[in-house]
Parts: sequence; C-alpha cells; structure tokens
Amino acid sequence: MNNIIETKKLCKTYSTGGVQQHVLRNIDLEIRKGDFTILMGPSGAGKSTLLYALSGMDKPTLGEIRFCDEDITKKNSDQLALFRRKHCGFVFQQTYLVDSMSVMDNVLSAGFLADNDRKSVITKAREVLKSVDLDEELWDKFPTQISGGEAQRAGIARALINKPDMVFADEPTGALNSKTGKDVLDALTRFNKDGQSIIMVTHDIVSARRGNRILYLKDGEIAGELDLGRYVSGDKERHTALRDFLGGMGW
Repeated sequence: MNNIIETKKLCKTYSTGGVQQHVLRNIDLEIRKGDFTILMGPSGAGKSTLLYALSGMDKPTLGEIRFCDEDITKKNSDQLALFRRKHCGFVFQQTYLVDSMSVMDNVLSAGFLADNDRKSVITKAREVLKSVDLDEELWDKFPTQISGGEAQRAGIARALINKPDMVFADEPTGALNSKTGKDVLDALTRFNKDGQSIIMVTHDIVSARRGNRILYLKDGEIAGELDLGRYVSGDKERHTALRDFLGGMGW
C-alpha cells in the first residue's frame, strides 16, 4: 500500500525553566493509505504531540515529515493552514462546533473553505450528514440542542466534507457514554472500510479494537506495534490479541 505519511528522526523538545523535556524521540514511521492507525500509551507518552506534528498543527524540533509526498516541516504557518484545509480532517474529544450556527451551517462552513460552489457544497454537506446517520430533523438545530453523540457525528461530517486524505482523531469518544461512543466508532469504521485513512489517539481498548494497526508509545518512542487486520464485529480473538499486546507493553 502507498504511504500517506512518512517521518524520519522526528523529535519534539520543550524547554521549561531551562529544563529540556523530550516528548518525541527520533521517530521513524510510515502511515499507509487506507489504514486505521491507533496511537496508544500512558499519559505523557507523546501520543497527541505526535498526532499534532503529523497533521502540521505543531512543528517538530527536528526531523522530517512527508505528507502526501510534501515535506511539511519546511512550510510556514500560512502554508500549513492551506495544506491542512486540503488534506486533513480533524475530530477531537470536544466537537468545537460553533454554538451560534446550526449543524448544517457548521458543516457548510468547512466545505466553503475548499469550494466556492454553493450548490456543490450543500450537496456534499447533505450527503456527509446522511452518511454519519444524523437525522435530517437535527440539521437545523444548534449544537446545544442536540446530544453529545449527535454533536460528535456532526463533527465527523464536518471533518469529512472535503474528502481529506487523512482524518486525525484525538480521543473522539472520550466524553461520550458507551452507546453514543459506539455510534461514533461505527461511523469512523464505515468510512475506513470505504477507504478513508484515519489516525486515532485513544486510551480505550474498546475503541482501539477498531484499528487495524496499533502503535504503542512510551517515553516519546514507539515501543511496540500490533497488526490486528481489518475490524470484524464480535471477533473475540481480536480483543484477546490486543489485550495481550497491551499487557506486554505494561499498559
């Protein structure tokens, strides 16, 4: 499979009070097109830092990141913003929907960043909202008028409207109960089966099972990797393999 992202000797260091904190340490990594990649590890391992570096939301201290065959470490902030608009979709634990805009308008606003054709963007917004199983009666409601799970699915629709090369998800089910969390994971899984590439940070083994590739970070390094194959609902061996792998990593 073709690689969407490749890193070489990726490092991220923060300086606090003259003390150097090495958050990422010489990470060499390849992310393949179509993979559902899971980043796991203890708090402070560098998971979110790696996610933000790969997406161009944060600059590494050293090293190279090639994303869609472009070295994004050489881009300035304006160039990175344009790059993310074209290639990236983002889903966070908090949806960051604009409360003063309807669900539909939140999705449309992302669409108009990449396409000035109003009719085309509206068509795409309707299609992507349907694809996340969000009832049409909710499209005109404000984010504060819908449930957390519904808002997260709206956030996924917003992330996908421009058909990004990669969706970056940071604990997307962290603030949801098990039922609504499953709905969100089901939506992400469907998109992945259709070819959407996803990188997701999670602490949750149930969420992690949805990935086909597990990367375990510890002390800023990739300490282990597990290939789970494509997700199949009810696969008990999958859960056992992941549990054993995480146990071996000290999780």
